[in-house]
Amino acid sequence: MTTSGEPSTLRERKKLRTRQALAETAISLFGEHGFDATPLDALLDEVEVSRRTFFRNYRSKEDVALTAVKQLWSDFLVTLDETGKSGSLVDVFRDALLTTLDRMDDDWYQRFPATLRLVDQSASLNGHSLRHCAEIQTEVAHRLGDPRDLELRMLIEFCVATWRCALDEWLPECAPGELPGHVRRAFSAMHDSLLLRA
Repeated sequence: MTTSGEPSTLRERKKLRTRQALAETAISLFGEHGFDATPLDALLDEVEVSRRTFFRNYRSKEDVALTAVKQLWSDFLVTLDETGKSGSLVDVFRDALLTTLDRMDDDWYQRFPATLRLVDQSASLNGHSLRHCAEIQTEVAHRLGDPRDLELRMLIEFCVATWRCALDEWLPECAPGELPGHVRRAFSAMHDSLLLRA
């Protein structure tokens, strides 16, 4: 799991290790038994933590299951804040996404496709993921301009749809080094796709 710096205190390091253990074990358990069929207590027993400890780290079972997705978009927003906002906003979005992917470690690249498969298999997790996506899109709109602007909102929708198409191309093999290439190809195809005619 990528971090913005090594925690400075023993307590912070222990909390980070607990969060990592919960996230990694959740993906393993949910992948083996199914998200909906696995009670939260099974995860707590496996990691040997209390409900209180769990809820100090995550808001819900859905929240821990989506750790890799939320990590990606949290880091994306940080990258977007660091990025100069000049030129095409599509390019700004794409480049921030590529930079974020480049910062993800091997552990993330193992958990991320497994998380996406869980989302596909669970209606409740899918709904939670869609709500999170809507929240992120609002945050992106605030960073790129006026979130009430129709054209900006549509542009962000197109960018998110393009990202999803890149994921569809990547998911069968899930080779970590190939995801950025799929993202580049999908964004290159975006403009021409809008000009397709029957």
